[in-house]
Amino acid sequence: MDYREFMAQLRQGELKHVYLLAGEESYYIEKAEEEILARLLSVKERQDALQRLDGDIDTDGLIGMVESAPFFADKNVVLLKGTRLFKERKGNAKEDKEEKKGKNYAEKQEGRLLTAISDMPDYSYVIFETHEKADKRRKLYKAVTAAGAVLEAEPVRAWNINGWLQDKLREVGKELEPEAYTYFMGAVGMMQQISLGYLDKEFEKLALYTKERRLTKNDLLQVFSSIPEVSGFAMLDAVSLHDAGKALTLLRRQIKDGVYLPLLLGLLVRHVRQLWQAKTLIAKGVRGRQLGAPMELNPFIAEKVGRASQSFDEKQLQNAMFALADADYYLKTGQAGAELLENVVIGLCR
Repeated sequence: MDYREFMAQLRQGELKHVYLLAGEESYYIEKAEEEILARLLSVKERQDALQRLDGDIDTDGLIGMVESAPFFADKNVVLLKGTRLFKERKGNAKEDKEEKKGKNYAEKQEGRLLTAISDMPDYSYVIFETHEKADKRRKLYKAVTAAGAVLEAEPVRAWNINGWLQDKLREVGKELEPEAYTYFMGAVGMMQQISLGYLDKEFEKLALYTKERRLTKNDLLQVFSSIPEVSGFAMLDAVSLHDAGKALTLLRRQIKDGVYLPLLLGLLVRHVRQLWQAKTLIAKGVRGRQLGAPMELNPFIAEKVGRASQSFDEKQLQNAMFALADADYYLKTGQAGAELLENVVIGLCR
């Protein structure tokens, strides 16, 4: 189940004796772990009742820890971080042959672990954690699903961040003005990788230092202005509006502030590709917020990119991509500088 469903079930239902927290979004895994432990043990109890392990241990050793009655506490909680027990098997023919040699022993071990998970002692709890996607075909995954609960911590992208945003705003008792929401979605869409941990901390700061319930665009500017990818958001917005003067001014300001030219080039490449992709999809009948899924963007932002794409000629976008490819080569070989990016911006704004 996803994070929202998992947390809702965790807070409303009875605690399970076995959990699997799996996926690439470490923020969700950490939050879920924190909530499970808070419901199982007090901070003082963790010293005696919680056993933290990194990586896998021998199956018999794990079973022994699960079945061992606690001496100084009422519960016995095992937290196994970085486990590979749920990893997808992708061995080659040679590895498969070697693996078969110990197949009977491995099957016996797995069988004992499956039995232990299916019939956990009342005092024992196990939390498996992996930052990889779990293989749902494995018997162990199915056993955990049947006996406990599984969190699928899928990575958050710009197109699906709205759920997290709304939850966080409710948590801090704030809301975004329309202009602030537009800015947030655009800024997040510029990030190469979204760090929910970073965003979480920044919204906590805003909640502490901003008395007003409604957060403004200026409030968010304090959060994002230091991120190089986001500082280019206004420049690309100016490109979309064909405002060459403003786009060049913002480009030169970023260069003066020390933003690397390859990063600026990458932002321009991404923007031109999105405009071209939106234009192609619209020609096929995909319009408005329906652009979000195929473009892997928040529907709100995809719709905005779609509108902007209609003011560009396909040949113009094609020429821009060729020019950016040349710029990439000349920048890497030290044969040219920022003037190449300026020429691309001028060509797009024409």
